[in-house]
Amino acid sequence: MNSRRLPSETRRIFPAAKAPSQQPSHILVVDVTSPSWANTCSVLSEALENVLCLACGLAGPCRVPLLSLYVVQPQQECLLPFTQVKENFARIQACISELRSLPAEGCFPQGGNGVVQAVQDGLQQFKQYSRHTAAGGSTNSSVEIMILTSQPSREMVKQLEKKLQDIDLVSLRRIQVIEVLKRDFLEPEDVEQCVLAEEPSSDMAILGMDIEVQTVEDNVISLEMLFKTWLHDQGTEREQLHLLLPSGGFSHAAAPRNTLMCLKCDLQERLLDPALLSGPADGTGRAADPSSPWHVAAWPSTVLHKLRVLKALKSEGVCESVLYGLPFIIKPTSCWQLDWDELETNQHSFHALCHSLLKRKWMLLARREPQNAGPNWNVVVHPYYVIVPSDSATLLVKAVAIRELLLPSAFPALLAEHPERVQGPIESALNNLEVEVAYNPLHLKSNLYKYLKSSLYKPPHRQQPQPREHRPERHQPRQPQSRAKAAVAPLLMAPSPLQTFRPAAARRGSCEGSLLPKEYEEFLQ
Repeated sequence: MNSRRLPSETRRIFPAAKAPSQQPSHILVVDVTSPSWANTCSVLSEALENVLCLACGLAGPCRVPLLSLYVVQPQQECLLPFTQVKENFARIQACISELRSLPAEGCFPQGGNGVVQAVQDGLQQFKQYSRHTAAGGSTNSSVEIMILTSQPSREMVKQLEKKLQDIDLVSLRRIQVIEVLKRDFLEPEDVEQCVLAEEPSSDMAILGMDIEVQTVEDNVISLEMLFKTWLHDQGTEREQLHLLLPSGGFSHAAAPRNTLMCLKCDLQERLLDPALLSGPADGTGRAADPSSPWHVAAWPSTVLHKLRVLKALKSEGVCESVLYGLPFIIKPTSCWQLDWDELETNQHSFHALCHSLLKRKWMLLARREPQNAGPNWNVVVHPYYVIVPSDSATLLVKAVAIRELLLPSAFPALLAEHPERVQGPIESALNNLEVEVAYNPLHLKSNLYKYLKSSLYKPPHRQQPQPREHRPERHQPRQPQSRAKAAVAPLLMAPSPLQTFRPAAARRGSCEGSLLPKEYEEFLQ
């Protein structure tokens, strides 16, 4: 997915310090007035369920702490008030099932202020939720809003600019307007790539922020990648990595040998660590030990890491067998605490490094520096890494083996000639294989989503039937046990004469009961 703004993103290749997550809460607003909603509904629901089962199944702090879901048809309706995502997958599945059951195309006219009203109500819900949970130590102080619509995105931005100028937006970190396009409007090669095409973002002086405008095709993979951006580390309080190079001044004689050039960078995950997901049926899967210097650590990390470049390596001189661990992407930092001139200079220096390494066909060998200088008798283990350039303005970092870890191996030379009786069958077998120009991981599935959904699903508890003589007398109708009681009055929504809610009492009751954390529910029984 292409994005103009560069949030500092997640990192787990280095040991992490335990600290509160800075992940924002999310409000998803789905405009179902689209003429193509019948097709979009199924792919959107599947993509959302897939990504949220990942968020629920990952060990460590939840990457999507709170989620709220609104639909607009044409007035707004809150299908899911702010709910803690982790350990609530059954509730999220019920909400997605309800999303799937919404009427198909042609049932609702387009237009109206439903989307704007949903944004207003979501912000007010978040403000009141934060106020109620602040006493419990909750630190969810920011929220992001994603609007999915098939209407022209520019018109949507104008509506938001006009209607939100008097709203308190202190807690709002970002608004995204995602225009969902039917696949008929895209070329086959665009469908194959499944990437998001970004339009220039609109500067909104009234809101004091940018509204990100993007387009996405209405297929499961594209929408999955869109929702997976929630899983990245969104903290931008500080840079995450210092890449230390020898001094790059023009006068080498004047600069001391120990003078270092520092490039300030952020780290981004390329893959989710399978060790952080629920293990297979035999129970062999488990999270890596964060105290070990050889394993990825728990997510997220708030420690400033330093990689000191020791020497350059020829690209063809690095054997793949000595690289291990998950790869991570290095980007120039987007830390908001740095002034604009420093950010710009740092970015240009980073791009120059990428270009020079690519031109020379070099990799870099780097050593991770210790975080703190401890007593002399403390032995510090120094892991080493190789930094690989690419055609993009990013670098790839992977851990590389060192002497203590390397095992002896024998690599016998290939024979120059082979008997035809064995060479022929091998050649024939290879000729029968389908050949692809490049590997595309989007073409492979492992049933991981199905496994996670089945392991996360918790069927409702059923009481054992009692003998007739032990059953209570039915003098009055019993109160339904599945309906939660509200600890506070229902949160006030933004005033709107057009606002309507569906009359499903069971759904409305369950929504009201989810506004507070679990620790408050014991007082409601």
